[in-house]
Amino acid sequence: MTAAAADTLPCLLVEAFSDGPCAGNGAAVVRLPQPASAAWMRALARSLNQSETAFLLPAGEGLWSLRWFTPTCEVDLCGHATLAAALALGHWGLARPEQALGFLSRSGRLMACLETAARPRATIQLPRAPLLPIATPTDLAALVHQRLAVAVERCWGSAIGYTVALLPSAAPLAALPSLADALTGTLRQGLVLMQPLVPEQAPRVAGTPAAYQLRFFAPGLGIPEDPVTGSAHALVAPYWLERLGGDLVRGWQCSDRPGGMVCRALSSGMIALTGSGHVLWDGCLRAQPDDCGASLEAAGWPSAG
Repeated sequence: MTAAAADTLPCLLVEAFSDGPCAGNGAAVVRLPQPASAAWMRALARSLNQSETAFLLPAGEGLWSLRWFTPTCEVDLCGHATLAAALALGHWGLARPEQALGFLSRSGRLMACLETAARPRATIQLPRAPLLPIATPTDLAALVHQRLAVAVERCWGSAIGYTVALLPSAAPLAALPSLADALTGTLRQGLVLMQPLVPEQAPRVAGTPAAYQLRFFAPGLGIPEDPVTGSAHALVAPYWLERLGGDLVRGWQCSDRPGGMVCRALSSGMIALTGSGHVLWDGCLRAQPDDCGASLEAAGWPSAG
């Protein structure tokens, strides 16, 4: 690979939680030499037009500051773009298999590790947020009954703002047209619809049938539907682990760009997600931050201190 020109920035697109092209969830990853402003990163994310763009800034040996932007706003947590960031560092030769990586983020320090397999694969650790049982919102119950002809079995809220609804296994979730335009109020900030899978009919994740599948809608964040959502799986994995028993569970996301991951609960209280990714393109951006002289603190970047 030729060296990037001084006025360009390394950038690539990773299709996260996918074994090949044109599947999974796309995330652009941009490597910065020094802090950039939120306004500049938001504008660039809008131009790249992925569900999330990850911005990486060196913060020490094996340590990187990480921020995530949708085309409209900055978010506190993004699983698939964290996986993409880890895979990008491996692709650029800045991380080795089994090397511990630390990402300083708005959700605290997140750990990651590249796998040793030849296929690009990594494990990331995301915070565990408890599911908080709630009564099913009347508008959600009516919408699910109207679109899927089933009733919501259980419903939860969460500290990260997502509403989670459990559907019966018979619900045709994969065939459901997008709900983004029909969502109102807090449902627009993140709605997870999930259901158990019958093993004989389930997609395989890492060679084994997935135990559950979900879909995720977040029009309030500028994401009508997210293809494969690490933060949503980290949120619901503890429920499925308790319901099914065992120390890991395989989840699937049945969007029009499907993908899956292996989920484990760690003794630290974090949730480990393991998945593959495909580098669709690798290049250089002919763009530079508008304010390269700002300090980490002034520019809103997390730091080790």
